[in-house]
Amino acid sequence: QTIQYTSAALNVGIDIYKGLQHQNQLRKANLSIIASQYQLQKMQEDVSLNVVNAYLQILFNKENLKVQTKQLAYDTKQMERTQELVDAGVVPKGDLLDVKATVMADNQKLIAGENALLLSKLSLAQLLQLDDFQEFDIVDSETPVQNSSVLLENPKNIFQKAKETRANIKIAEANVSIAEKDLSIARGKYHPTLQGFYSFSTRAAYADRITGYQLDAANPTLPTQYFTENGLQVLQNNYRPVLGSPEPIFDQFSNNKGQNFGLSLNIPLLNGFSVRNNVERSKVALERSRIALEQQELDLERTVYTAFTDTKGSLKSYEAAVATLEARQESFNYAKERYEVGLMNVFDFTQAQTLFVNAQSEVLRTKYDYIFRTKILEFYFGLPIIQK
Repeated sequence: QTIQYTSAALNVGIDIYKGLQHQNQLRKANLSIIASQYQLQKMQEDVSLNVVNAYLQILFNKENLKVQTKQLAYDTKQMERTQELVDAGVVPKGDLLDVKATVMADNQKLIAGENALLLSKLSLAQLLQLDDFQEFDIVDSETPVQNSSVLLENPKNIFQKAKETRANIKIAEANVSIAEKDLSIARGKYHPTLQGFYSFSTRAAYADRITGYQLDAANPTLPTQYFTENGLQVLQNNYRPVLGSPEPIFDQFSNNKGQNFGLSLNIPLLNGFSVRNNVERSKVALERSRIALEQQELDLERTVYTAFTDTKGSLKSYEAAVATLEARQESFNYAKERYEVGLMNVFDFTQAQTLFVNAQSEVLRTKYDYIFRTKILEFYFGLPIIQK
C-alpha cells in the first residue's frame, strides 16, 4: 500500500503597534524621493549654467575672431602701402619688415582665434550631446549690455530669495528631515511591540481505506505461542484487511482543518544598550545634517555677496574698457594720420595699433564677463537662466 500525504498552511501576522516605526519609515522614504528630485533639479541647474557659459564663450570667440580678421585685413593693406613707400624711397626697408612681422603675428592670432572658436563649439555640443560638432554652430547675434534690475536689489534680499529656490539648500533641508525620521525610528525600538497572528492548516492522505477483514484463503491459519496439554501448537485464524476507495480529498481537507490565532506582546528588556547606541548615533547624524545645512546657507550667503560684488565690478570694468577703447581709437587715428605723412615711424605706429586692438579685445572680454556674472546673479535671485 502506497500512501501520499498533502498538507496546506496559511500564516498571517500583522503589527498592531511597533513604536510608529512603519509610519516613520514611510515618511522617510517619501523624503528620500523628494531629496532625489532636488538632486535632479540641481543637476539641471548646473547643466543650464554650463550651457549658458559655453554659449557666451562662443559669442565672445566669434566677435573676437571678427576683430582679428579685420585687423589682419588692415595690416595686409598697410603692408602693401608700406611696400609702395619703400619702392618710392620714402621709408626704409626695415619698416616693411616690421609690418610683415605684424601681419605674420596677426595670422597666428587668427589661427588661435579659430581654434578657440572650434573648441568652444565642441564644449557646447558635448553639453547638448550632439555628435557632429564640426557642423554645429549658433546664430550670430549681437548681445547688448544692459543694466540688470537685479543689481538694484539688496544682496540680503537676493540671498533670502536664493534660500527659497536653490536646490542644494532644499537637499540639505530634506537630509535634516530624513535624519529626524531616522531618530524617530531608532527611538521607536524602545517601545513594546504588539502583533496579531492567525494560522490555518489542513491535510489529506492519498491511501486506500480498510473497510473490513476476511479469512485469507491461501493461508487461513497462523501458529501462536501457545500449546495444548497434548503438546499441540494452538492455531489462530489469519485475517487480511479488505481495502476500499480513499476518502474524498475535499472531505479530508474539511475534517482535518485547524485554526490558531492570538496576540503577541514583546517587551524589549535586554536590548536596551543596542537601542540606546542606535539612538545616540541617530542624534549625531541629525546634528551633522543640521550643521551641513547651516554650512550650505553660509556658503550660499558668501557666494551671493561675492557674485553681487563681482557683477557690479565687472560692469565698472566694462564701462572703463569702453572708455579706454574710445581713447585708443582716437590715439590710433591720430597715429595713422602721422604715419601716412611720414611723421611717425613704424614702431610707434605699431605700438598704437596694438594698444587699439588690445582695447577692443578687453571690451569684448569684460562685456561677456559681465553678461555671464549677471546671469549667475539672476539665477540666485530665482530668475530663469535661459529666457524663452
